[in-house]
Amino acid sequence: MSPVSNQSLSRRFCHVAFVLAALALTACSAPEAGQQKPPRPAIVAQPTLSGAQLAVYPGEVRPRHEPTLAFRIGGEITERLVETGDRVIAGQPLAKLDPQDLLLQRDSARAQLAAAEAEHRNARSELTRYRDLLKRKLVSESQFETVQTRFDASAAQLAHAKSQLEVAENQTSYTVLKAPRDGIIARRMIDSGQIVAAGQSVFSLAADGEREVRIDLPEQDFTRFAVGQAVTLELWSRPDTPFKGQIRELSPAADPNLRTFEARIAFNNQQIQAELGQSARVYVQNPLAKGRLSVPMAAVTADSGQAYVWALNPETMVLKKVLVTVVSYGDETAEIHGSLTPDSWILAAGTQLVQDGQRVRPVDRQNRPIEFGANLAQNF
Repeated sequence: MSPVSNQSLSRRFCHVAFVLAALALTACSAPEAGQQKPPRPAIVAQPTLSGAQLAVYPGEVRPRHEPTLAFRIGGEITERLVETGDRVIAGQPLAKLDPQDLLLQRDSARAQLAAAEAEHRNARSELTRYRDLLKRKLVSESQFETVQTRFDASAAQLAHAKSQLEVAENQTSYTVLKAPRDGIIARRMIDSGQIVAAGQSVFSLAADGEREVRIDLPEQDFTRFAVGQAVTLELWSRPDTPFKGQIRELSPAADPNLRTFEARIAFNNQQIQAELGQSARVYVQNPLAKGRLSVPMAAVTADSGQAYVWALNPETMVLKKVLVTVVSYGDETAEIHGSLTPDSWILAAGTQLVQDGQRVRPVDRQNRPIEFGANLAQNF
């Protein structure tokens, strides 16, 4: 055989060996018969109540009892003992008036009482003496009656003097304004040296105890509310923790400037532990929008003009096509109506990559596995 033929045969042998080696590598890398691919990750979310279904009103945590404090008498303020935000206890002095004139009136009342007591003692002694004389027939009945009248008058004068002294002492005590109960000074409207009238507001006290949320309702929404109506509220400091409440009070008249109606929302403060002044939100169900849910825009797709979403079975991790009616589209979400509930789980992205009956591995937008039962709606 010629050298050329040997060389050609050698090249053919090498080519065949290369092909066989490639086939062997392909066979080694192929999955074993019957082995299934792992389920693909899928971003899922829970629908939320739509904005049309829930009306949201901003509010503020206020005390259930918020008395306005004032002096019973007028005068000049000589001392202001507390500031706004100070915690006070029942009986604690808050401010004082100049008591000089009232002290003089009290001293005058004491002097009048002393004089009335002396007069009454004299009248009693004289009445005793005349009673003895009358028994001995040494004075007439008319003389005795005159002495009796003087005694009665002195007794009345004594009672009047005692009352006057009591009033003067009370007036003197009114120069010190005291806290009627434990609480926090919410507002201060006076300062030292100021002249105030009797009954003029000087402090506002946020009394300890029950708390509630104050909201303002626009005129067009006022008729949707009633005392005792159930609502949901949450604090801005805990936005993912809803609490139950109810409307305790509705103002019968609108604010003349804002044209809004004040409403008070009662709740269990032992459960919430809300602090005065905290911001809150109150959610009220709109019966006209019952059944509407808000979902991510990417969760809605269509086939032959019919909108649908992919619903996830949390037990089997299998997707199922669920028909929905799109009520409106927003910037990032769509409002839908159908058989879904806020407890449902739907595919939030990648709807074009799945099919009916496909098994997936649910994750959130940070690719974290989802533990069903936890509310992850805030991630979307």
